[in-house]
Amino acid sequence: MIDLYTFGTPNGHKASIMLEEVEIPYNVHKIDITKDEQFEPEYVAINPNSKIPAIVDQDTGITIFESGALLIYLAEKTGKFLPTDTKKRFQVLSWLMMQMGSIGPMFGQLNHFRKFALEKIPYAIERYEKETLRLYGVLDQQLADHEFLCDDYSIADIATYPWVAIYEFQGLTLDEHPNLRRWVKTVQERPAVKRGMIVPQ
Repeated sequence: MIDLYTFGTPNGHKASIMLEEVEIPYNVHKIDITKDEQFEPEYVAINPNSKIPAIVDQDTGITIFESGALLIYLAEKTGKFLPTDTKKRFQVLSWLMMQMGSIGPMFGQLNHFRKFALEKIPYAIERYEKETLRLYGVLDQQLADHEFLCDDYSIADIATYPWVAIYEFQGLTLDEHPNLRRWVKTVQERPAVKRGMIVPQ
């Protein structure tokens, strides 16, 4: 049994989608970041960085924070969505790290400055929108001749999808990125993705 500590954000949805995909039973513990619950001592003991998601594997006693580490752990635990072949494995890990280092931070900054910042700063919005669209182009090019980011569906897709799926919320469109649009439609139809995207209820 897995204890999942999460909230309804793209990073949180990575974890719930993965748990649904690998079909491991899990308990959901909602950490309401709009109420600063991530700073409560009980949660800081699980994740010293006070971010969601995090998991505690009751079967092994292992606690994992940071969504990329969490995805790798669950992939290795179940033998799913992360190839064992060295070349294919590091292709997946490369795209996973791109999500962690570029897509998440850049898309997240666009969300913040466009939707949540008390002061609307045109320079910041323009900067992060431009970088988000550049990353759309990188993904679109990769998907031009790959069904998924690394041929087979993997943790790279699971990590990236929740961030791209919010394009309308960000005030953007995928009209100029048809391969990315096709990929979003393909991934969103997976039953596990549908279930994972509504966690927590």
